[in-house]
Amino acid sequence: MVNAKLLKLPIAAHRHRHEHHQIVVGVRGEAELSVDGTGALLDTWQAIFVPTEARHDYCGNAGNHVLVINLDPLAPAINTPAHADYERMMRVFEKPRTLHMDSRLQSLVQFTASEFNRAPENTTLQQHLAASVLYCMADRIAGGQALSSNRHGVSPEAIRSFILNNLHRKITVEDMAGKACLSVSRFHEVFREAAGITPHQFLLHTRLDQAAQLLATTSLTVSEISYRTGFSSQSALTNALRKYKGTTPSRLQAGKRAA
Repeated sequence: MVNAKLLKLPIAAHRHRHEHHQIVVGVRGEAELSVDGTGALLDTWQAIFVPTEARHDYCGNAGNHVLVINLDPLAPAINTPAHADYERMMRVFEKPRTLHMDSRLQSLVQFTASEFNRAPENTTLQQHLAASVLYCMADRIAGGQALSSNRHGVSPEAIRSFILNNLHRKITVEDMAGKACLSVSRFHEVFREAAGITPHQFLLHTRLDQAAQLLATTSLTVSEISYRTGFSSQSALTNALRKYKGTTPSRLQAGKRAA
């Protein structure tokens, strides 16, 4: 019913369609997908749903990695016990859609990707993890928890772009609130409702995601990456990576050399 894989989208644009439903989830870097002519930016907070037979164009930057989950619409058979849940999940593929993941779902996706890397031959484990991601996404969509930026008056993606454009300097919650044209208290309230985490946590996660990507894909020193991603020192970056991502700069760099 479900199969999944981690892959890197090509830098040059490609186009195809297939006879199964598909979810493409950002794991690292950025990519662009256009489904039936509607384009979307795919980063580590986004998932894109591609219904069967939908034409889609795709490409990614040099550091991109995505989790691709495929769901066969012709399985299982009508009389199987899984059919009720299957039918519920099928509704999320009624049309192309983009889901902005909250912090819990994003953490699940990152954990899933790490397990895929840890056990690349364990297809049973991969199927169960992919199904868990699918169920969680379907539950959020069915429950109306997909991000609606207009309703909240603030877009986490706009704030993330602001952070990335100013990553090397000190950024305060006041700066982010000003970008959204809201008071600090109101910004904190609506941002947490929209993203599932506080603005400060979002800022830290964005810095760490960018630092991890640079460590894994470039030859920059840890000191230079610390400066570029807004950490006060190399030790501050190391401590934050250990605390929030369970890794260290040396491990990320070692993974790059092994690859």
